[in-house]
Amino acid sequence: EAPPPPPPPEEKKDDEEKAEEEVTIYEFMGYKFPVPQFKMPQIPDWLRVILEYRFPSSIDPFTDLIYVVWLFFVTLAWNWNVWLIPVRCTFPYQTPENIHWWLLMDYFCDGIYIVDIFVMQPRLQFVRGGDIVVSESTCLYKLRTMDVISLFPLDLLYFFTGVKSLLRFPRLLKYNAFFEFNDRLEAVMSKAYIYRVIRTSAYLLYSLHCNACIFYWGSDYEGLGSTKWVYNGKGNSYIRCYYFAVKTLITIGGLPDPTTVFEIVFQMLNYFVGVFAFSIMIGQMRDVFGAATAGEAYYRHCVDSTVKYMSSYKIPREVQNRVKIWYDYTWKSQGMLDEQELLIQLPDKMRLDIAADVNYSIVSKVALFQGCDRQMIFDMLKRLKSVVYLPGDFVCKKGEIGREMYIIKAGEVQVVGGPDGMTVFVTLRAGSVFGEISLLAGGGGNRRTANVKAHGFANLFILDKKDLAEILVHYPESQKLLRKKAKKMLTKDKKPTDEKDQAKDTGEVIPQRPETPKLFKAALEVGTGQTFAKLKEAYKGATLEVFISPVKPETHCTIFGCSRQKIGIEKQSWRFL
Repeated sequence: EAPPPPPPPEEKKDDEEKAEEEVTIYEFMGYKFPVPQFKMPQIPDWLRVILEYRFPSSIDPFTDLIYVVWLFFVTLAWNWNVWLIPVRCTFPYQTPENIHWWLLMDYFCDGIYIVDIFVMQPRLQFVRGGDIVVSESTCLYKLRTMDVISLFPLDLLYFFTGVKSLLRFPRLLKYNAFFEFNDRLEAVMSKAYIYRVIRTSAYLLYSLHCNACIFYWGSDYEGLGSTKWVYNGKGNSYIRCYYFAVKTLITIGGLPDPTTVFEIVFQMLNYFVGVFAFSIMIGQMRDVFGAATAGEAYYRHCVDSTVKYMSSYKIPREVQNRVKIWYDYTWKSQGMLDEQELLIQLPDKMRLDIAADVNYSIVSKVALFQGCDRQMIFDMLKRLKSVVYLPGDFVCKKGEIGREMYIIKAGEVQVVGGPDGMTVFVTLRAGSVFGEISLLAGGGGNRRTANVKAHGFANLFILDKKDLAEILVHYPESQKLLRKKAKKMLTKDKKPTDEKDQAKDTGEVIPQRPETPKLFKAALEVGTGQTFAKLKEAYKGATLEVFISPVKPETHCTIFGCSRQKIGIEKQSWRFL
């Protein structure tokens, strides 16, 4: 059989080029080394984001969460020194066999200190003369003195004294990072009191930890197992000494009596410090729980005071139950009874920002206020009041004078009417508005034309007519626009048959001037002198109402359309008031 044909020369050439690409020949001192080439794997997107991250030139310590995370690692490094330096100084846990692990962790924590002091801290923004300085935030003069002292290299004395953990005492001076981390973390937590309880508990555990270390040191000084009072050297030394510290500081009792002077003095100091420290911890814990439940305590106080008031005046039980339900629902839905009590302490600008974020999206949808001055709407947002209505409560009733506008924040309301007053005409839901015409109606207000009641629990925003009037004083153009819209909305679906009905409906059209009374005309025709002629000429165009009493020689005259004056008519002894 004939041998198989050789492969095409082009394919062979491609294989050789591919092999040359995969293997690279390196030459060193006359020797050639083939080194295969590997293709780098594709970098994941999340890793690419981390690698391409650029370290910021300035950091806002109040809003940047990355800085809070960094403070967490600095706090861990500080706690390594705070908790373990006393242990290594007293307990025999640091040995020549494991000294390299201790030193590795020590210098790793020192590296975190260095990065924080010379990289992170100089980049923090700061306030100088009321201005936030960003461009100069990389200057080293901002370094804290205690932070720099905490890196004092007493470790160099290891060459003369050996590895003594007590020489790392300056590392404890970086306590500012711990307290700053507490402030920043509480600022971003929604329930900061949980962290405060944990931190206060940690203070108590650390005081017991230090007492356990001191007790082991005292036992070692007296001699392990030399008396019944000292640690006998059996079992886990730290756990047994910690147990002794708990019984001493909390003054449980049941400990062996000290025998030597050293033991007596030590135990007396222990009892004194224990009572003092434990009372402080209990007081702090009480304050933490008191601050955490301050709002609920205020709510309970308000409920109890209201119930006591209703009971003293013998309010019906049904009304009392509805009041209790209102308190309960308002507290659970809002977490407070009155939102204005919290915002009143803030400046107007901050209150406006909060009100705009909460209410602007709702108010901007009201057709009545579209096209008005934007600043007027912002001023109006601060006047909105939140009110909760219970199921079946009437928001407004037919025939009432409307003095408020309602915006549904949550829940539903129903417009009811009919012969029985139970027919539901329409159901309004969150974002709907009603009663806006009554804000601008003249003539004493616009009467409600239907009953509106809450279908379930309804949370409404209320804008008072008086508040809107105070705002519109500063925005005359918006006032004209609103009045024009109100008149148009009033007459949209109603066509009055005559001018009298139109004036009554709108409340803004001036009624026609009544005719001059006939009695006054007759008095003028008598011609009792030139006084009436002069008076008629002076008040030409005005409407006069004259009431003549046959008993009293006085005439009460009211002049409309001109300023009121007192005019004496001597001839007839009439007085015009």
